[in-house]
Amino acid sequence: MDASMTPTPPLPALIVTRDERLLDELLRLAAAAGAVPEVASDAGGSLRSWRVAPLVLVGTDLAPDLVRLGPPPRAGVHLVGWAGIADEAFRHAVALGAEQVSELPGSDAWLLELLAESVDGPTAPALTVGVLGGSGGAGATTFACALGLVAAASGPACLLDTDPCGPGVDRVLGFDRLDGARWEALEQTTGRVGARSLRETLPRRHGLGVLTWAAGPRSAPQPFAVREALAAAGRGHPTVVVDLARSGPVTEDAVGRLGHVLVVVRPTLPGLAAASRQVATLRDSTSVGLVVRGDRVDDRAVSRVVRAPVIATMPDQRGLDEAIDLGRGPLWTRRSMLSRTATSVLRDLRTA
Repeated sequence: MDASMTPTPPLPALIVTRDERLLDELLRLAAAAGAVPEVASDAGGSLRSWRVAPLVLVGTDLAPDLVRLGPPPRAGVHLVGWAGIADEAFRHAVALGAEQVSELPGSDAWLLELLAESVDGPTAPALTVGVLGGSGGAGATTFACALGLVAAASGPACLLDTDPCGPGVDRVLGFDRLDGARWEALEQTTGRVGARSLRETLPRRHGLGVLTWAAGPRSAPQPFAVREALAAAGRGHPTVVVDLARSGPVTEDAVGRLGHVLVVVRPTLPGLAAASRQVATLRDSTSVGLVVRGDRVDDRAVSRVVRAPVIATMPDQRGLDEAIDLGRGPLWTRRSMLSRTATSVLRDLRTA
């Protein structure tokens, strides 16, 4: 292999502490994560790698010294100490721009995640796509599932179900009997959700992981849980698809965090009227495109009425409802119109 094509190994994480007990624990976690961090036992010695390390763990013992030195602000700084951290440490964390203050041993699991992700090195930004219905019954969940399946054929993909009134992405895909974490478990966690943990605990088949609800009554997920899940999914998957509710605080918060939002439209007068109102609520949030389901569609007329570009038109597909009812999923054949449309849309979004 040409030396110029050899991947550059990720830079090591940086641990800043002279507390031997704390250092031993952090090195133990690093070893479990497969990381070999750089260690600075004084504040001045940390400045050499401060800017470039993918992750910086600052012990509460050296935080005051670092504050006095005033290192340049950066992301990925975390203050770490033993349980019972003094209030003064939180002021130091603010001064250093730290993302979080973590107490050991209670935070060892997510510190392990941080160290593991630092080993993986930087990843390309994920393609993040939200899908919602321009009107009731437009088929947004089915199209979101199709996007997830097509994306997973070329790499790991994640599908987040945030619509408690929808059919459930696991039911549409035939994933409802797979074991794995659901929203209920995620909402009970505290702190940062790790990309590796999310990727390994979700129900998954053929490269597609899904996050939805367990059987029984549902309520909308908490916005903080959706934010954490979306961030973790984006760090661990090249493509993330979100099945959005048509309204509500979760949708309002999520659309601003997504690269693209697709509105699935029925080309009837009621469908277009509803889609027009729906798009008006999204216009200032992100890139919005229309996927029109129906025959003999005039794309220019739809775009003019709804005031958003039509990026795909898809005739209704015979046998789709039956295939989903039988647990075969929406893409029982890759030659279907739904599969071809989802493939075309993903290709266009990736090159946009």
